[in-house]
Amino acid sequence: PGSFESAARVSPRSAMSRGQTGYDRHITIFSPEGRLYQVEYAMEAISHAGTAVGILSSEGVVIAAEKKISSKLLEPVKSSEKMYMIDEHVACAVAGITADANILVNYARTAAQRYQLTYQEPMPVEQLVQSLCDTKQGYTQYGGLRPFGVSMLYAGWDSQHGFQLYCSDPSGNYGGWMATSIGASTQAAQSIMKQEYKVGEMDLQAALALAVKVLSKTCDATSLTPDRLDIATVTLVDGKVKYTPFPDAESKKLLDALQAEAASGDA
Repeated sequence: PGSFESAARVSPRSAMSRGQTGYDRHITIFSPEGRLYQVEYAMEAISHAGTAVGILSSEGVVIAAEKKISSKLLEPVKSSEKMYMIDEHVACAVAGITADANILVNYARTAAQRYQLTYQEPMPVEQLVQSLCDTKQGYTQYGGLRPFGVSMLYAGWDSQHGFQLYCSDPSGNYGGWMATSIGASTQAAQSIMKQEYKVGEMDLQAALALAVKVLSKTCDATSLTPDRLDIATVTLVDGKVKYTPFPDAESKKLLDALQAEAASGDA
């Protein structure tokens, strides 16, 4: 009887708020604080991934990412695990679980091709992003599923809005940005870009230089090398959208220019 009385004196809310007590085991159940823990855990997984940044300029969009090399014995991959071309006018950079990213990229490619087949024109960039995010949101609402452990940066161009940069997270939220980052060291990267991004004054070369500078200051290694850097641009050439991934030689030129600028600043 004594134990029953003492238990009765404890309010249900205080009992539930002592810990997560199972609320982190189901994606469909809110905690008493109104949180979905599984979505937060997915975002935590992303915070351990290599940093990726996106920067919007007047001449195009730059996306760049740090590749994390887990072992020197691994054979170099034939294609990037951080950058993907979705359609001729849209590309993306990812941070998080690569296998999850592959599923979402395949979905986005299918959606873009389905739209092209139906309407005989490229899918508007934001409409493509929204379609993908609707799918991501569904994985936070139904039992037996888990959120996708990946955030994505989308760089693209369409005739309605020109060059665009979007970012989405595992909850299905997305937003348009002039410059943003995902993955590890996001706060540090955002702080640098807030200071150095000049609204209305960024051409493509300035955006490339800023992307390399951000990654060099936030990377895990002591210094950023071309084999650890993925960088690509989405530009407009003769009226056609062009996705251009940079080879190691071009990445090295950007890193050398950054080092020369730093040396001249120290002098």
